Amino acid sequence: MREDNSQGSPVPPSVSEARLESVLETAVDGIVVMDDRARIILFNKACETLFGFSAEEVRGQNVKLLMPSDYAQAHDGYVRHYLDTGEKRIIGIGREVRGRHRDGTEFPLELSVGEAATPEGRQFIGILRDLRQRKVVERRLAEVQGQLVSMTRISALDELGAAIAHELNQPLTAIMLYLQAAKRKVSDDHPDGKLVEIVDKGVREAERASNIIQRMRRFVEKRDPERRQVDIAQLVHECLELVTLGTDCSGIDITNSVADGLPPISVDPVQVQQILINLVRNALEAVRNTPVKRVGMSAAVLGDDMFIRITDSGGGVPAEVVPTLFSAFSSVKKGGLGLGLTISRSIAQNHGGDLAVEPNGGEGGAAFVLRLPLGRPAQNGASADTVPTMKGPTA
Repeated sequence: MREDNSQGSPVPPSVSEARLESVLETAVDGIVVMDDRARIILFNKACETLFGFSAEEVRGQNVKLLMPSDYAQAHDGYVRHYLDTGEKRIIGIGREVRGRHRDGTEFPLELSVGEAATPEGRQFIGILRDLRQRKVVERRLAEVQGQLVSMTRISALDELGAAIAHELNQPLTAIMLYLQAAKRKVSDDHPDGKLVEIVDKGVREAERASNIIQRMRRFVEKRDPERRQVDIAQLVHECLELVTLGTDCSGIDITNSVADGLPPISVDPVQVQQILINLVRNALEAVRNTPVKRVGMSAAVLGDDMFIRITDSGGGVPAEVVPTLFSAFSSVKKGGLGLGLTISRSIAQNHGGDLAVEPNGGEGGAAFVLRLPLGRPAQNGASADTVPTMKGPTA
């Protein structure tokens, strides 16, 4: 290369070459030059960093050394096609491609290709920009945008929930009054008491529905749960009774292995019932179309915690789903909102415990493990990052 200085005299080739070398060595982007046989002529410092090869190692090698196998197989054909036809497919057009590091790692690149006619023949100059950092930023931006959308939806659901709770309180109160009046009437007309017992259960469930609405409103408002000492065996029995009354469980083997005599736990019973009912219903749904239909519940004390385990013989939870299983709006169930497990884990953590999922041993299916402290924790609302990994007792 030769240039003229301001006085019109020629610049020595050594100065021009030094200037070019300085540009190549200080360029942030990778610069690779190849001849019309796809052999590498020039490989700058940025390319060495990008691909892990030194310039000496790649000089004279086919440029497909820097490409994944699918690109490499087709590259020489593309070069021949251009030389034969002059049809441009990438020259002068920037596009995103993949590069291959010396260690085999593939990574995204932005590639621009230019062409130059030289005394040695046609040469092609590739400008390469590493897109990995940009991709990280784009993924993070997408995640933040998704979280913003989710939070907006959750906020809307909070407002909707408060409105629904307000509207439901009046009809629930009326239902309880009607049922109480029916109970008095039935007591007079049916002294055997069977009908009275059924109506009485209706009253209790209406009261329970009202309590759930009040507890959920307090939960959304971030108030502390209303705790009291609870017998876990009795709580599990009531949950199973409620679930089986409202669900077709024919052909499903439901095993309750929660023993009497376990120490009481300090919890809000209505909120913990919500967790257990949600988990049992999920388990029943998981085994509904499987050859072996088995759902089990067990509980045990380990250290200062109670572990309640709900197992099923269903298809299990796919490994790729586990990281987002407890995230809002990530339901894999058709028609599901994806809030049941999110709310359940939040309730558990608000009690100082946690909720986790693991494989169900050799039986297949899934095991959801609810950990709850036996006594009131020193600080409520422990996060998932501060609770130990749970390995509950086997059913």
